[in-house]
Amino acid sequence: MTQGKISVANKAPGMEGQQQANGSSSYENGFPAGDHELFTTFSWDDQKVRRVFIRKVYTILLIQLLVTLGVVALFTFCDPVKDYVQANPGWYWASYAVFFATYLTLACCSGPRRHFPWNLILLTIFTLSMAYLTGMLSSYYNTTSVLLCLGITALVCLSVTVFSFQTKFDFTSCQGVIFVLLMTLFFSGLILAILLPFQYVPWLHAVYAVLGAGVFTLFLAFDTQLLMGNRRHSLSPEEYIFGALNIYLDIIYIFTFFLQLFGTNRE
Repeated sequence: MTQGKISVANKAPGMEGQQQANGSSSYENGFPAGDHELFTTFSWDDQKVRRVFIRKVYTILLIQLLVTLGVVALFTFCDPVKDYVQANPGWYWASYAVFFATYLTLACCSGPRRHFPWNLILLTIFTLSMAYLTGMLSSYYNTTSVLLCLGITALVCLSVTVFSFQTKFDFTSCQGVIFVLLMTLFFSGLILAILLPFQYVPWLHAVYAVLGAGVFTLFLAFDTQLLMGNRRHSLSPEEYIFGALNIYLDIIYIFTFFLQLFGTNRE
């Protein structure tokens, strides 16, 4: 799920021809330059390109979040739909399989991710499957809890986004720290999954939820600054699908961890 978040490449679009003209090497700072790189360490000279790229990413992200919010509201407020999805867990696992397959395709394959209309088709399927997973999870919690966690998530994400655009601190240079925290989260979840069939430990689950919310809040700051183009590493302007995909996942995971932390199960 975090594939591509902490990998680095160095060539900006259009730099290859300049390097060949100058007779320079195709390597910069030890990283090979190629035509299908995900990241670049060069800032974009054309401010219009950057603005169009950011606008495109956030337009796609807004549509994804509205679709997800609609599904969550349907699964939370509509009792027949809520009862149906809870009575048929097979749809959950089918949605999870679709989510995983489409994510791997979009994250690992630059061809489908960059070519219209396949990129939008795959992203639509990915968004619908993730919306179903989030909606089903929300259906097990009290309506007030879901609304509270939605509000907290919105405030946190808005604050982190504004902070990431304004701060001089470069989150894209902290890949090692984020990776360590991610591994800590992974092994904590593994231990929790092993203990859960034998005994539920509330404080351990709360620690896991806090850690998860913190890690993906850092990922949100990291992914936001990748869009900006004026940090150590930045996302290629061709990767608007990948940018929207990562930020959308960060927000969804922040919401689900807040739901685990503050949510109250339905009676």
